[in-house]
Amino acid sequence: MAFSLRNIVAFLALFHASIVVATLPSCQTCGSPEPSPPAPEPEAFPPEPEVPEPYPSELAPYPEPDQSPEPSEAPIDDDGVFDVTNYGAVADGGTECSSAFSAAWHAACDYPWNSTIYIPEGTFLVGPISFRGPCYNDRSPNVEIRGTLFALSSLSSFKSSYWISFKNLQGLTLIGGPEYGKLDGQGAVEAWKEPSCEKSARCKKLITSIDFINVSHATISNITLSNSKGFHLGLHGSKNIKIYNVKIIAPEDSPNTDGIHVSNSSNISIFSSTIGVGDDCVSIGPGSKNVSVSNIRCGPGHGISVGSLGKYKNEKDVVGINVRNCTINGTENGIRMKTWPGDRPSNAYNMTFEDIVMVNVSNPIIIDQEYCPSHKCKSNEPSMVKLKDIFIKNINGTYSTKSAVIFLCSSEAPCENVQLVNINLNYLVPNSPRQGRLNIKGFLNGLQVINSRF
Repeated sequence: MAFSLRNIVAFLALFHASIVVATLPSCQTCGSPEPSPPAPEPEAFPPEPEVPEPYPSELAPYPEPDQSPEPSEAPIDDDGVFDVTNYGAVADGGTECSSAFSAAWHAACDYPWNSTIYIPEGTFLVGPISFRGPCYNDRSPNVEIRGTLFALSSLSSFKSSYWISFKNLQGLTLIGGPEYGKLDGQGAVEAWKEPSCEKSARCKKLITSIDFINVSHATISNITLSNSKGFHLGLHGSKNIKIYNVKIIAPEDSPNTDGIHVSNSSNISIFSSTIGVGDDCVSIGPGSKNVSVSNIRCGPGHGISVGSLGKYKNEKDVVGINVRNCTINGTENGIRMKTWPGDRPSNAYNMTFEDIVMVNVSNPIIIDQEYCPSHKCKSNEPSMVKLKDIFIKNINGTYSTKSAVIFLCSSEAPCENVQLVNINLNYLVPNSPRQGRLNIKGFLNGLQVINSRF
């Protein structure tokens, strides 16, 4: 019997596919013609420490139910691009599009080769959504945002503590296209007016705009996050993440709108970005290891912080923090380490802050082991978090309070081995008889001040 060339190729393809299926372990998404080519090797990182614990349950109730629909049939470009508008998303700013986004994600996640979720120009209204893995062959789709995403404004629409989450993925790239993709959390409409925020600035319900949970070898770049209901970008239980060319913007008085929050994560690099919010520009929480923050323009906000630490039981240590080449402008604090009073012990050590410019900062350098923003703590109980091996070098600029350096250290777990080298900070009050002062309370073992003036 005669066969055409097309029939022969089809027969060989089917025969090859059957061999591949027979040699692969079973999975829910298998059965595609050929496995994906291997992902490119990520940049080398230091050896990975033990797997971090989950994000504290009281802050983020995971896992949440997956409300995504079954993937629908829609056109796919030859290069594996899954355009959300082909799955029903409407760029009119008023049609809620989370189902279309979920359908596009499921199709791209199951695709056997490189794939991209594509969000074109236009304005999309999107409710809470979870992009979950693992995907085919453990290869995550890329996400490219060229349009503008607005969150639903009502807090009642959010059953979990995120707007958009990426979970159980590796090799993810989130990029904003040739310019910045925009994601607006619409916190000003309702969330910031919630009574618990107005009374104490510690909101009961915090919604993070983008949450990375158990994500590895990922890159985030060229996006703008604004007006989050809570934190703008959170990293939890994740590793080997790069964040750069990111803009994060919220009003100075917006409550709990941290720019980037890191917890129980390792090998994190945050650089070349601008962050101006109502809380910490970058906050580094429990279980963070090998975190680098560089070339960040911070302000307004509360500065760049390690902590808060010591609030929860069994917190893991913070190790290997490096903050360098940053400009901190008009903030409440500059570089800060903060721990709660109480009997929950942990450690934070091997922390370096260097080559930082302060512009009209209230508290340029501060260790606060009496941190209690709600003013409801047992202040008579000293913090049991041990802060040690802190190296602060080449800090220059101006400040607006009487104390350039404040160390409020624990009486039970004294600060240990703190070095101030080449600190040059000028008090802004004209004709002041002093250039500020060093304010120390509690116990501090091994303070060195070298070639410094403040």
